[in-house]
Amino acid sequence: MRKFIGRREELRFLNERYASEHGELVVLYGRRRIGKTELLLEFCKNRPHMFYVCEECTNLKQLNGISKAIGETVGGNIGKSLSLYDWASVFSFVTEIPAGDGGKRLMVIDEFPLAVKNNKGMMSQLQNLGDHSLKDRNVMIVLCGSSMSFIENEILGDKNPIYGRTTGIMKLGQLSFEDSWGFFPKKDAREMSMIYSVLGGVPHYLSQFDPDASLKENVVRRILTKGSPLYSEVEFLLRQELREVSTYNTIISAVALGNTKLNNIHTKTGVESPKVATYLLNLMDIGIIVKEFPLDVSGGKTSGMYNGLYRISDNFFRFWYLFIFPNRTELEKGRQEDIYELDVEPSLKMCALHTFEDICMEYLRRCNSQGKLPFRFLRIGRWWSKTSEIDILAVDKGERNCIVGECKYKESKVGLKEYRELLAKRPPYRDARMFLYLFSKSGFDEDVIDLSKNDGVSLISLQDMFSRANGDCHFQPVE
Repeated sequence: MRKFIGRREELRFLNERYASEHGELVVLYGRRRIGKTELLLEFCKNRPHMFYVCEECTNLKQLNGISKAIGETVGGNIGKSLSLYDWASVFSFVTEIPAGDGGKRLMVIDEFPLAVKNNKGMMSQLQNLGDHSLKDRNVMIVLCGSSMSFIENEILGDKNPIYGRTTGIMKLGQLSFEDSWGFFPKKDAREMSMIYSVLGGVPHYLSQFDPDASLKENVVRRILTKGSPLYSEVEFLLRQELREVSTYNTIISAVALGNTKLNNIHTKTGVESPKVATYLLNLMDIGIIVKEFPLDVSGGKTSGMYNGLYRISDNFFRFWYLFIFPNRTELEKGRQEDIYELDVEPSLKMCALHTFEDICMEYLRRCNSQGKLPFRFLRIGRWWSKTSEIDILAVDKGERNCIVGECKYKESKVGLKEYRELLAKRPPYRDARMFLYLFSKSGFDEDVIDLSKNDGVSLISLQDMFSRANGDCHFQPVE
């Protein structure tokens, strides 16, 4: 059995809610495969609780199912014959669940939107109970779901009954590079960076790879082979979340190929610009696409040249649309080895380059939170103009200090050419004190190391960022 990996902050959040002496109503949500159920099971472990996963079925069948789950938890004569006919009774029964630490009674309902869709009045019932009978009781109800837009609009929206009544809301994201490494205890930093560039930080995807196999073996057997765990994963998820899948396929494919501006996507796909914008917004809602602006651009400047760039935020989706979507016919014929050698392998390092920038940004965020940088930055991101771009730019609140970072992902060590390119960078914060960071997958030439000492440039290799001890990944802050 694989051990539970990561989610330290998320578990701490849930434990803090559990430790309170008041009624708690927590909503946990996130895209499919992100690890919500595993997180909740880990949180519930060794605690008395009622855990029910909703089905896509009628309201009556749903009530029968949760009645059975509550009855098994409560036990005794009451539990044997328990049959609840409305959701007010379901939520009220949380007070009958055996108490845990501090007297807390815990009820978890997973895939909750499936129940709400067939009985929207249940939210008003929950509101009424929360405002009165459960308000001062030592109970905790956790509602969990994968339908992110439905939860944000139909459950958490300002026109819905429980708006403002939740005591905790958590949108679950992907695992960090550091935590994802826990799935592959025998891999070194370089190998793990390549795996992360393919799978990202989605626990379900990471668990599909064999930790003892090579990258090629895993990609060929677990992704490119028809019938393998990840071969049809993207199509399955899109059909679960969206209609008009063929149009979405065309749009995501265009973005994966480097069409990052709205007009370019429109030209490449032939879909009208207003409709493209709507499709992209839907993809942003489910966490597949993000829209980026240069770091110095505020909300009031997002027109004209600063209309933002779209990119695929999920590494596995990017991989799928680059290598499976255009090669489906040949893959169906069993040519996965050829596709890997002729298409995947020559292009994979370019994917890893973009991922390496994210890893370096993650590293700086950790250093920042631990006070290991020359100053505490408020914002971090990418920056570009018509004539220049900076891989990583971070700035403090008063724009008095900034970090300029460049990321080099190549097999050879970084030399003087790349070093001088960093020195020539000019960020948009002209009056800010500038701190230069050069990141490298493979280290640095001796000349670069010598010059950096006089110039005050921080040189950080991938190996410098993270180390291994006892099979676990350990963050190493810059000094």
